Formats: sequence, C-alpha cells, structure tokens
Amino acid sequence: MILIINTSGTGIDLVMDEKFAHMDAEKQAIQLPTFVEKFITDNGVKFSDLTAIGIVVGPGSFTGIRIGIAYAKGLSIGLNIPVVPINAFEIYLAATPDAFVAIESGRGDFFVGAKNLVPCTMGIDELETRQMAWPQTVGHKPFDLKLATEIVRKKLESGHIEPAIPMYLRPSYAEEKNSGK
Repeated sequence: MILIINTSGTGIDLVMDEKFAHMDAEKQAIQLPTFVEKFITDNGVKFSDLTAIGIVVGPGSFTGIRIGIAYAKGLSIGLNIPVVPINAFEIYLAATPDAFVAIESGRGDFFVGAKNLVPCTMGIDELETRQMAWPQTVGHKPFDLKLATEIVRKKLESGHIEPAIPMYLRPSYAEEKNSGK
C-alpha cells in the first residue's frame, strides 16, 4: 500500500488506496505525525502494510516541503520502504498531459512547467505569451492528489527512484534577503 503525503501548501493532504484526507495546519511539523497515524488507523491499515511513501517535493511552501520530506524519509527508514518524490507538475500533467501548468506562487509570479518545458518561474507578461504554445492552461485549481499513486507506482516499477529533494524554483525569502535582492 502506498501513502502519499503533500505538505507543499498551507495544509496537509494524504492519499492511500483512493482515500483522501485534508487538514488545515499552521504547524505542519507538529500535526503531521499524528494526522498520518490517525489516517492510517482510521482506514484499518497498519504502518507495516505500507510498501512505499510518495512525497510531493514542490513547488510550494519552502518550510512545508522540507517538513514533508523529512517526515517521509524518517518514516521510510523506520519501515525500510522507499520514498518516491513527485512534483505538482507531474500530478497536473497526469490529468492533462498536453497542458501548460501555471501555479500562482504568492509572490506575484508563477511556477510553470509543461511537457518539453523545464519547470521555472515566470512573470505574468511572459506567462501570457508562453502559454499560447499549449492547448490549455491548468494550475488555477488544486491538483488531484489521488493521481500521485499511479505516478509513484510507475516510478517504483521503473526501478529508478530519484532522491527526495525539495523542488525549489527560486531562492527562499531568507536567501533573497541575505543576497541583497
């Protein structure tokens, strides 16, 4: 059984065996372990039933991503199961493969990605021009986290799993402040 964890936004989202749970969480680091345990036990599953953990590595909340990855890695070590990184672009494109993905970053620009476009940030002017090369644009609504399970399965079957590292498309506020920008 695969557990999917998403802490890249303001809350916590979990998926396991087509079951979904969301929690608004200001203190993800405190609430994540107990929320996962409750989700697993409420669904009649034991931690030992898990075969892999999928973790959304971004783009999104700098701190949330780090919390989710750290928790997933710790859990995977304890259970001796793999952690499989997935990103929001993969999830959006699983539903709409020919789309241009534009996710508002909260800083006046967008995280963008598409087939044959390396994920990056763009301002609105560039985005309005570039998105015309794709038949549709998605990203204005949340992705369907349930799609991540199949993405994780395919990665496991391929036998090549990348390390779970954060997908940061720009420096954090602290890095920008320290660099004088």
